[in-house]
Amino acid sequence: MPQRILSSTGAARPPLLRLLIILTLLTLAVALWYLTRYSLRDEAGVQWSPPVEDRCDLHAAPCTARLGQGITLGLAVESDGPIRALERLPLEVRLAGIAAESARVDFVGRDMDMGLHRFPLEAMGGGVFRGEGQVAICTEAVMPWRAKVVVDTPQGRLGSWFDFEVARR
Repeated sequence: MPQRILSSTGAARPPLLRLLIILTLLTLAVALWYLTRYSLRDEAGVQWSPPVEDRCDLHAAPCTARLGQGITLGLAVESDGPIRALERLPLEVRLAGIAAESARVDFVGRDMDMGLHRFPLEAMGGGVFRGEGQVAICTEAVMPWRAKVVVDTPQGRLGSWFDFEVARR
């Protein structure tokens, strides 16, 4: 005879109720995980603007975005040839039309969760920020990435993104 679990009132819980309780707890755990990941990415207060060109090639030249009100944002990845995984990449962000306190670049996998790869950049003056970043390795032959650029300005946090692909060697 199957053993029945008694509740605090002494009545037996049906198996369907136990299953629903477990599914509810699992759903809550997944929702909390997504909420935590979103808050850790620190993107809640960013006003996003799309890039100027849909197909800018970060491998070959800087990419730009218009953030509104005469503000432009540019990202350059200075590499010898194509961008490769696990190589240190000199990054440069240029901001015109507004002063900024700080800038950062996040590399995010577009089709696959690759974790958070955040690279804060150092202010060089004149709206220029520089630093180094690195794209993680992936098992895919060609991995689509997104470089998210966020700047902290007196008008709030402004940002744009630039898509690129990295081929495995």
